[in-house]
Amino acid sequence: MCIIKTIKEVRKEIRKADDGKEISIGFVPTMGYLHEGHLSLIKRARKENDLVVVSVFVNPTQFAPHEDFDSYPRDVERDYNLAIESGADIVFAPEKDEIYEKNSLTFVNIEGEITKKLCGKSRPTFFKGVTTVVAKLFNIIQPTNAYFGQKDAQQVAIIKKMVKELNYDINIIPCSLVREHDGLALSSRNVYLNNEERKQALILSKSLFTAKEMFLNGEKNVQKLKQFIINNIKTQNLADIDYVEIVDAKNLEDIETIDRTALVALAVKIGKTRLIDNIYLEVE
Repeated sequence: MCIIKTIKEVRKEIRKADDGKEISIGFVPTMGYLHEGHLSLIKRARKENDLVVVSVFVNPTQFAPHEDFDSYPRDVERDYNLAIESGADIVFAPEKDEIYEKNSLTFVNIEGEITKKLCGKSRPTFFKGVTTVVAKLFNIIQPTNAYFGQKDAQQVAIIKKMVKELNYDINIIPCSLVREHDGLALSSRNVYLNNEERKQALILSKSLFTAKEMFLNGEKNVQKLKQFIINNIKTQNLADIDYVEIVDAKNLEDIETIDRTALVALAVKIGKTRLIDNIYLEVE
């Protein structure tokens, strides 16, 4: 098997594997530069499906002009080897022109607050790009199950909504966020951090973990928990907060008191690198 670059070829390989039988297809869409978080998705897909397809595609439509599309880390050969070692059968790594026709005018866009808050507030075109490329990839691969990491919790909620409302026959399977040994959420962008930035970035997970302890000890007031996290992050001079929010974990709606399972999500720039992280506060 080799890296597949075209839609025609990847469909041919999937049909060949199917060979008239009903098989389950597990799909892991990625932007590449794979880390243990991605590999955990691939390994789970391997356990639960007959065929596993991994896509590697840095999607241009989810980057604003001032963002890091050109510098986003890329190493397709490395990604291919890691994906195959973790259980992938097919690695689909198309070029931009294979996914988007020149002057393409067709997009998938979810309206409403779910795409306007959290990451959508500071990145207004981001989720239009995400839903468009995921819809395209779903049409190409036609998976049974698709696996997404919970580090991108808002993305998972939006993809679930898209699948339901566009009547895709696909199971969306969220998988737990994976952290490095010191608590930093795994991200392809972590490679941007220098030593001091890497050290200061630990304030994100530390703040979330402490807020969870406060919740478990009885603090249910959303504003108090948010303010604690904000004040804690501000102790690091390289940290520039985009947002800290606590919302209903199901629909991302604002809440004042944690009387249902809540998502605590944040985005912070450490130096020039924008990092996201989250935890869940579960109400029995």
